[in-house]
Amino acid sequence: MEEGRKSGLFFALPLRHHAPAMNQAPRIEQRPSVCPHDCPSVCSLSVEVIGGRSIGRVHGAKTNSYTAGVICAKVARYAERIHHPERLLYPLKRSGPKGAGRFERISWDEALDIVAKAFLKAEGEFGSQSVWPYYYAGTMGLVMRDGINRLRHVKKYSGQYSTICTPMGWTGYVAGTGKLAGADPREMAVSDCVVIWGTNPVHTQVNVMTHAMRARKERGAKIVAVDIYMNATMKQADMALLVKPGTDGALACAVMHVLFRDGHADWDYLERYTDHPREFEAHLKTRDPAWAASITGLSVEEIEAFAKLVGETKRTFFRLGYGFGRQRNGAVNMHAAACIPAVTGAWQVEGGGAFHSNSGIFRWNKALIEGHEAIDRSIRQLDQSQIGRVLTGDPDALYDGPPVKALLIQNTNPVSVAPEQELVKRGFAREDLFVCVHEQFMTETAMMADIVLPATMFMEHDDLYSGGGHQHFQIGPKLIDPPGECRSNHEVIRALAKRLGAEHRAFDMEPREIIDWTLRHSGWGGIEELEAVVHRDVQPPFEEAHYLKGFGYPDGRFRFRPDWTAVPSYNNGPMGPHAQMPTFPDHWAVIEAETEEYPFRLATSPARSFLNSSFTETPGSVAKEGRPEVMIHPLDAEPRGIADGDWVKLRNHRGEVFLRARLFDGVRRGVLIAEGIWPNKAHPKGRGINTLTGGDQVAPYGGAAFHDNRVALEKVDADLAVEAPPIAIRERAEPVLG
Repeated sequence: MEEGRKSGLFFALPLRHHAPAMNQAPRIEQRPSVCPHDCPSVCSLSVEVIGGRSIGRVHGAKTNSYTAGVICAKVARYAERIHHPERLLYPLKRSGPKGAGRFERISWDEALDIVAKAFLKAEGEFGSQSVWPYYYAGTMGLVMRDGINRLRHVKKYSGQYSTICTPMGWTGYVAGTGKLAGADPREMAVSDCVVIWGTNPVHTQVNVMTHAMRARKERGAKIVAVDIYMNATMKQADMALLVKPGTDGALACAVMHVLFRDGHADWDYLERYTDHPREFEAHLKTRDPAWAASITGLSVEEIEAFAKLVGETKRTFFRLGYGFGRQRNGAVNMHAAACIPAVTGAWQVEGGGAFHSNSGIFRWNKALIEGHEAIDRSIRQLDQSQIGRVLTGDPDALYDGPPVKALLIQNTNPVSVAPEQELVKRGFAREDLFVCVHEQFMTETAMMADIVLPATMFMEHDDLYSGGGHQHFQIGPKLIDPPGECRSNHEVIRALAKRLGAEHRAFDMEPREIIDWTLRHSGWGGIEELEAVVHRDVQPPFEEAHYLKGFGYPDGRFRFRPDWTAVPSYNNGPMGPHAQMPTFPDHWAVIEAETEEYPFRLATSPARSFLNSSFTETPGSVAKEGRPEVMIHPLDAEPRGIADGDWVKLRNHRGEVFLRARLFDGVRRGVLIAEGIWPNKAHPKGRGINTLTGGDQVAPYGGAAFHDNRVALEKVDADLAVEAPPIAIRERAEPVLG
């Protein structure tokens, strides 16, 4: 591998390294792969492999009936990410103060020896739970994502309670159905009405739009979108319902009030398949459209029209996203929306019912990947979203246990993406905290590390993937060799295990062997059988997917009145104020409501060209997103003297953030929208948007309410903001070797 220097960083020169001889035409093969980046989509890919050494264009696989040949633009141009000149290529050791960006290149053996020594030191002085392996979903591959838990379990390190993404949405949905599964999402294409609720698939799940638009084109289906700003999906909808953040439960209740009132409730279905339908109808008597209009910001007419459309269209498909679950009442809101097709009986027909995630259909046996036989239930489970509190010694976050003295971080970037950023940064700055980060780029978390290890990308190793947003699983094979000295997560974990004295048979196995075992012990045959068909469709039969044989509870009934302390879940137990949760669906007023001091509500919605903090390093994505901005209604901006493009400051009790104003009448008054997680360094004073988000555990099983923040808004002078140049061209705070 050729080497070069840029700002002191070793980097690859892909065009030279991968170029064929002048008199040879490169051989281009189309190879199957899987996008590792987004849990709902996990798109099936067809990748141009050039000369066996580099990649070209990435396409959606036409042979996969859900991906249907369509992928997002950022993955289509993945070559600019995998062959990026600023990828990490060699192990690095910090050689200056924390966060100063001074590192020196070292060998893999030296790096791993340093990490093992630090872990053993922490374990010897404070016990095994003072070491915390910390990870998330930077890859959705089962081996590379979850293998860190094997080391955790064998060594009795602190556990991780994963709360960044799913607890509120999953719990709210399962509270009704009893199972994390739903109608085949491809049925959107045969629907007469598709309700896209709380997700912006034009940005985040393009395949949802593929199937919904097909229904519109072929059947004249209506597309309804429910969201908190006029995003790209709302603009394509036939009916766009612009609600205030955290009020979805009120809308759902008013819709069901109308369904019962106007005779659109399917009483035969309700009596056979649901619990307490008569009590539920009585509960909704006072939840009429006028009541909901005062809460949601919608008009009575809008609510009545939506309810009429749903009531008169049996074949209505509710595609329920994650976004509206990320409120402090998110689980209640999700459950309320999921109740609507149970009232109409839409589950009985193809193209009807509801879908949130199919994660419950794959039945993965991850005993080998994660080392389940070594699990010790007495080991504490630290909340992933409260990493700031954990690292700053909050006794409640530590469960009154020992401090965390050493971290191993894979597949996530908490210094950018975790809530309560001021606490997170303070924790990472501790001189007594040892941090090893295994990464692809010099992220802001890597900048705070003592040891940085270069990681492979998904086309550079073998892994197994399943899509929560559909019904396929597939092998993602190694297509090209990694650059420099990059190693996979599995390689790093087993090398550390050897030095730490951790014994487990999977540490001695190759990824393909682990994949084969996992497939066979999950009842899906072996790896060669899967590779022969490329991707496997395991959608349950219609009767099962539509719960016509009963819902997932022992009595087979959908729950209008769930026991929130006993929802079937992957979680460990109640962690939020579950005792106050409403008995039936309702507007639960526990959101971080506006006050005189903080009169605005802020949501941090996903950008189209980023995925959390991924793709913020690629020129194409940065160019399309432009700069960090906050959307403000013109009537909110005018009395504050804010014009389009002005610097503004958002602040709350957690901190303050500077952004550019974008005046936009597609938000409700009193609501602010900031799209995308830009690196902190892209903001003046280095404070990113998650400075303002909270890490408090919400009902009933914890989770981070990223879209539920109250803030103050004010215009500031440019010299006070200290403008940060665009990250695509600015002088980055990158490490200097030596």
